[in-house]
Parts: sequence; C-alpha cells; structure tokens
Amino acid sequence: MNALIAVAIAPFGVGDELSGEVAQVVRIIRESGLPHRVGSMFTEIEGEWDEVMQVVRDATFALAEQGIRTEVVLKADVRPGFTGTLTEKVAKVERLLEGAEHGTAH
Repeated sequence: MNALIAVAIAPFGVGDELSGEVAQVVRIIRESGLPHRVGSMFTEIEGEWDEVMQVVRDATFALAEQGIRTEVVLKADVRPGFTGTLTEKVAKVERLLEGAEHGTAH
C-alpha cells in the first residue's frame, strides 16, 4: 500500500550543531532510492508502507546505534490506489493558484 510519510528524525544531547547527524539521516533516505523531498523541518518519503517504514527505521537506528538519543516525529498519508502524491499534491495547488492569477479559479 502506497504511503506518503513526513518524518523528522532529530538527534538530542549531541551539542548545538546537529547538521552532521541530520546529514547521516538524509544520506540513508537518499540511498533508499525512494522518492523524497528534504525540507528544513521534515523530510517527505513516498513508497510502499513497509519500504518507507524500513527507511525510517534504518535512519533512526543509525543515530541510536551511535548512542545518540533520537526523537522521531512522523505523519502518514495512506491513500490506496494513488502514487506520485509527493509531487502531485503540490502541483494541484499550483495549478489552482495559476488559474486564480489568470482569473479562472474561484
């Protein structure tokens, strides 16, 4: 079943600068090959539920196995029969906005 997951995997107790640990997490997500988009607070990952959750687990445990306390915040959109929602949700809104700018949307 396809899922779009927004996840924040945050290390704690390792100092003020966390970009090195965050980069480790993002590298694991990228290497998964799943469609994803990195944002400043969350990373979105799309794919089959089990595949996405395995990537979340792998990224979380990569930090935890280094002895780093790790918090995970996750939001899931499970929509049977749909794929490509990572980009299509935003594209629909952009099309509506463009139509509104040209006087065709309400």
